[in-house]
Amino acid sequence: MVKYGLDYTRCRWILPLLLGIGVIFGIIALAGRGWLESQTLPYVQQASLWQNCRRPDQGGEWSCESLMGYAWGRAAAATYLVGFLLLVICFALAIIAFAIDTLRFNFIRGIGGLLFVAAVFSVMGLVIYPVKFSSEIEMTGINMFSWAYGFAWTTAIMEICLGFFFCCLPNYEDQILGNVKPTYFYSSP
Repeated sequence: MVKYGLDYTRCRWILPLLLGIGVIFGIIALAGRGWLESQTLPYVQQASLWQNCRRPDQGGEWSCESLMGYAWGRAAAATYLVGFLLLVICFALAIIAFAIDTLRFNFIRGIGGLLFVAAVFSVMGLVIYPVKFSSEIEMTGINMFSWAYGFAWTTAIMEICLGFFFCCLPNYEDQILGNVKPTYFYSSP
């Protein structure tokens, strides 16, 4: 933001906007049924964070079982959900922080720290899920972790990256607020 001369008043909403996109990706991941899917025809397995569905053949009915019956299913859902809720809290705090005319840079650094905590919870859930799913649930055919699982990882990566931005932004407080005199490289003879 600072190096290329972007004005603070024009760019102050970029970080909250990126947090909002992360929240949308988290909602897609929580609601999506594509955490694990069959890769080839006939599609016989589809799983979300909450349940695992199978069908015996191409035209058969899907039968679903809840993953909340497993301790690891509850742990994966709980840790990812806690990370998502912390992301929503950070989004609300960022809206408040950037809406105030005088930016509170210590407040912004706290949002960055909270984003790192959210990332830890999200990554824990994203690691528990595939390890325990593939070891405790019988999978038939060729399966892949699919689009909703990818959205969940995108949310976790955004939490980490935005945590760095929120923590490093106060280091450039004077440049952002325009309190630094410009330096000119031309000198008269």
